[in-house]
Amino acid sequence: MSKSKTTVTEINLNDPQYYFNREISWLEFNKRVLSEAIAPRTPLLERLKFLAIFSSNLDEFFMVRVAALKQQVAADVRKLPPDGKTPSEQLELISQRLPPTVVEQHRHFEKVLRPQLAREGIYVLDYMDLNQEQRVYLQNYFEEQIFPVLTPLAVDPSHPFPHISNLSLNLAVVVKDPETKEELFARVKVPAVLPRFVPLPEELRQRQKKQPVIWTGVPLEQVIAHNLEFLFPGMNIQEYHLFRITRNADLAVEEDEADDLLLAIEQELRKRRLGGSIVRLEIQSTMPEALRGMLIEEMELKDRDVYEVEGLMGLGDLMSFLALPLPELKDPVWTRQIPPRLRVAASDEEVEDFFSVIRQSDLLLHHPYHSFSSTVLRFITQAAHDPKVLAIKMTLYRTSGDSPIVKALISAAENGKQVAVLVELKARFDEKNNINWARKLEQAGVHVVYGLVGLKTHTKVVLVVRREDNHIRRYVHIGTGNYNPKTARLYTDLGLLSCRDELGADLTDLFNYLTGYSRQRSYRKLLVAPVNLRDRFLSLIRREIEHCHQGNSGRIVAKMNALVDPQIITTLYEASIAGVQIDLIVRGMCCLRPGVKGISENIRVISIIGRYLEHSRIFYFHNQGQEEVYIGSADWMTRNLDRRVEAVVPIEDPENLKDLQEILGVMLADNCQAWDLEPDGNYIQRQPTDNSKEQSAQEILMEMATQ
Repeated sequence: MSKSKTTVTEINLNDPQYYFNREISWLEFNKRVLSEAIAPRTPLLERLKFLAIFSSNLDEFFMVRVAALKQQVAADVRKLPPDGKTPSEQLELISQRLPPTVVEQHRHFEKVLRPQLAREGIYVLDYMDLNQEQRVYLQNYFEEQIFPVLTPLAVDPSHPFPHISNLSLNLAVVVKDPETKEELFARVKVPAVLPRFVPLPEELRQRQKKQPVIWTGVPLEQVIAHNLEFLFPGMNIQEYHLFRITRNADLAVEEDEADDLLLAIEQELRKRRLGGSIVRLEIQSTMPEALRGMLIEEMELKDRDVYEVEGLMGLGDLMSFLALPLPELKDPVWTRQIPPRLRVAASDEEVEDFFSVIRQSDLLLHHPYHSFSSTVLRFITQAAHDPKVLAIKMTLYRTSGDSPIVKALISAAENGKQVAVLVELKARFDEKNNINWARKLEQAGVHVVYGLVGLKTHTKVVLVVRREDNHIRRYVHIGTGNYNPKTARLYTDLGLLSCRDELGADLTDLFNYLTGYSRQRSYRKLLVAPVNLRDRFLSLIRREIEHCHQGNSGRIVAKMNALVDPQIITTLYEASIAGVQIDLIVRGMCCLRPGVKGISENIRVISIIGRYLEHSRIFYFHNQGQEEVYIGSADWMTRNLDRRVEAVVPIEDPENLKDLQEILGVMLADNCQAWDLEPDGNYIQRQPTDNSKEQSAQEILMEMATQ
């Protein structure tokens, strides 16, 4: 037995010290998002966008992850994660690590971004800063536009504490009855149906001598707060304080017991709207202790569930400022490109259609550098109207609210084609949208299925069956991202268009597995979860280990959104010990601890946070020079490998292989937006040295696409 093999047996690779906690790792990811909001190089309105994303991410973290930990505590769950921390310990860690980051977020908006916005002619004012003329205007606006929508709710022995809806802004109001001298409490909800920021008309905007004023406005809650006398006539307003709550919003559907999955999820959505248990309370730092204590008691919370906010609350609403017509304060406009082979086809469509381009050789797509509408959408739309196309089969995990893809599928059904669509009803926070599309597709005659019991269908695949010269040819699209034209402009994703027989046969088998009764256990080319994906990934890693044991070199490069699965991590540790050189590009959570001497010193981990959300998954294995590269929908998370239907495809065309290796190389060389994960769990952002020029992977890939 070789020395490296002996070493592995002497080390307990399941020791908790070799694993980062996934929740803390996620908080580190969100800190990197916040860094983009703080970075001076980021255009001003884009900084507001990142601040809003940070807030929205945090909302979802509490609604799902913190809520799950609280449920585990209540259920006295004893099973521990790889890092060995109990649910209570994890909640305590979150309450220690998160508040300083939240304080930094609000401080940066109030002290840095608000003044910078003002210098650009964008004034987010406090009501106290308004002149008399502006106040009169807002009082009239309140009476006409806001007052009719409001419903004050008293809290007293005859009025129990009201239900507070998830993520709602609320005013806790204390009034005094002038006759009885009694102090009373009431809650006023800030209505989400109204714009969060109330603009002032042009003639009343803040004036600056040297600079035009673009926008002036006031937060809606302040307009309400300063006109409370209209809601409580005859009462003396003593004080008011803003608060916001977050509830458990994860669905719990018992699929085995549901006669109709669609109806079961609709019922759960109604429960979500009412809201689960409260998991976070945000309050203004000025709230007095007595009022704070009353809210904590009524909501059955602990002190660690309370987050004090200085300044504006609910910063996710800052996203609305990106609608301002100020291109100089945003990322430069960039036109998504059409791949050269499709440009040739577009110039002479009668001679060369989309399908003939795919027949020449596989076509690799890289969004948003390549236009989604000119590639994937065109592929589906042309299939819907092509008289030679007999059938279209597709999985839909998330799509846009006005989806042109769904419209194309409806057109295909109306044109007499066989259309089968698997709509994943359990796609978190898209359930309602997907139910609506499922109903519309069914009404158009599309065969709609909702997936397999106990599994989410996360795979991104399309199969088009076409009759050509008296024989059947199958065309496929296998991707890493959702079929959503809107997010395709913001997320980096990869897709493969092919008519290889083996891929067509594999997708036929996969759809039979999804829509019928099939126990398909083997595929010709595809790696499919939960069937063979885990085993194939493990064998590919172990093959690199074996090459090292035989005295050769081993090399793995993998790009994904999250690395959490303990078995994959353990096997990567074994590979590092054997001498395999491993580079991991992990955007979000990473539970693997790199750079530990004797364990993971051959593993490097980076995260890239930039203009686009890195969403593509690429897996490279050197294989002694016979490189194998895969793309697909799966991260290295237990849920992707065991509890979801995923598809990962090998890239075999030499030009496409070269392109993917180039993409990985560009990312590993990034010295602007790449962050190195240190052995202690901290991330350090790379900086160009004096002798090196700036290399932003996303900027370089944009330039490459235009060439």
